[in-house]
Amino acid sequence: MRTLLACCCVLLVSAAAGYGQSVRSLVNGGNDLYRDRKYSDAEVNYRKALQKEGSLVQGHFNLGNALAKQGKGDEAAREFSIAAEKAQHQETKEAAYYNIGNTQMAKQEYGDAIRSYIEALKLDPTDEQAKYNLSYALAKLREQQQQQNQNQQNKDQKNKNKNQQKNNQQNQDQNKNQDQKKNQQDQRQQDQQANRQQQQKRMSKGDAERILEVLKNSEKDVQKKLHTRPAERPTTDKDW
Repeated sequence: MRTLLACCCVLLVSAAAGYGQSVRSLVNGGNDLYRDRKYSDAEVNYRKALQKEGSLVQGHFNLGNALAKQGKGDEAAREFSIAAEKAQHQETKEAAYYNIGNTQMAKQEYGDAIRSYIEALKLDPTDEQAKYNLSYALAKLREQQQQQNQNQQNKDQKNKNKNQQKNNQQNQDQNKNQDQKKNQQDQRQQDQQANRQQQQKRMSKGDAERILEVLKNSEKDVQKKLHTRPAERPTTDKDW
């Protein structure tokens, strides 16, 4: 991150010399703490300075740096944006956009970072660090998009496989149901055939019983007729 030191502070009118000195001392104290990597303490100093002078560009810019060092990217980007909006000097604006890009890179917001670096390069086309970061952000964006495409393809393939498995299961269930229905139909047919055979057997037995009854009742008459029937000579073409 780039840091605006006390020399970049806006000059205050002499009528508020005592008030201005307090703001400068808070900012200078914050810068010392920042250099000692005491970022949360530096944040406190910068916020106190901004309570006294809310439009202080240096306060917003350096507060953004202290927040970024603590991993508070969203808050840092907001402070850098305020600094970029209020800054009168092109160099300060460019540094603010550059730092915004860095906070966005940390959150893998590569598209936004690219736009921020472009804004910085509009203000200072000779900034080699901004050029490098821009090219790096472009490469990471392409990598991110490729990964997203690959993830989407994997997801689509997974869904396709899942749907195929579902369809296969449905087909298996359908075939199973059809087999069950066919088995049931075959069983019904077998049962019906067995019933018919039993009925036929019962009818045959009944008929046999009736025939036997008839034979039993008329046996004497039948035998009598057989004995009284005259013999008949068989016919033949030959003379005996």
